[in-house]
Amino acid sequence: MPMNSFLGVFAKSPLKPLEDHINLVHKSSQGLLPFFEAVYAQDWKVAQETQRKISMLEKEADEIKRELRLSLPVGIFMPIQRQDVLDLLTQQDKIANKAKDISGRILGRQLVIPSELQEPFMQYLKRCLDATNQAKKVINELDDLLETGFRGRELRVVEDMIERLDEIEDDTDALQIGLRRDLLALEKDLNPVDVMFLYSIIEWVGELADISERVGSRLELMLAN
Repeated sequence: MPMNSFLGVFAKSPLKPLEDHINLVHKSSQGLLPFFEAVYAQDWKVAQETQRKISMLEKEADEIKRELRLSLPVGIFMPIQRQDVLDLLTQQDKIANKAKDISGRILGRQLVIPSELQEPFMQYLKRCLDATNQAKKVINELDDLLETGFRGRELRVVEDMIERLDEIEDDTDALQIGLRRDLLALEKDLNPVDVMFLYSIIEWVGELADISERVGSRLELMLAN
């Protein structure tokens, strides 16, 4: 994004770049759905193309992150501190990074997901991506929050959305426990190294929800201040 156009957007809405960033971050993480569909089919060419798209979106998000860090004034007259914006940005950025890492690890090893795990794993992935989507919705309420001075009905709406985000993250924890149990039952029939990588991927996918929940927590702390 050219500096002049970025500053124009920033001057119009100080929180708009933060919203643009979470939108790209979520789009990057959503790329994991077609990516894993290709993995299930062991179509590594399509998986590679999809992983490349995930990486490109992560890089676009990085560009917004860098511009926002450079352009955010030290003294902005809002009921929100500069450091709070930067803290939110850091958490958001971790979502796209994790999506890139997950797809890169799977592709690099051409890791096959056992057929017995594919359905519960996809259910788990979708629920984790529900969390990234909810984090996106919460951040996209910031402009409305700013207009209302971070109080009133809009504040209650955002608080309810953050509570919903916590509930989704709890769901992903329960799904992860079940998925680990399923993998444990298959361990003796699988390559031990693949088992190690599968446990790692399960954990990393869960971190998409964990990080999204931390986005909500950061915002909640900011609102409390």
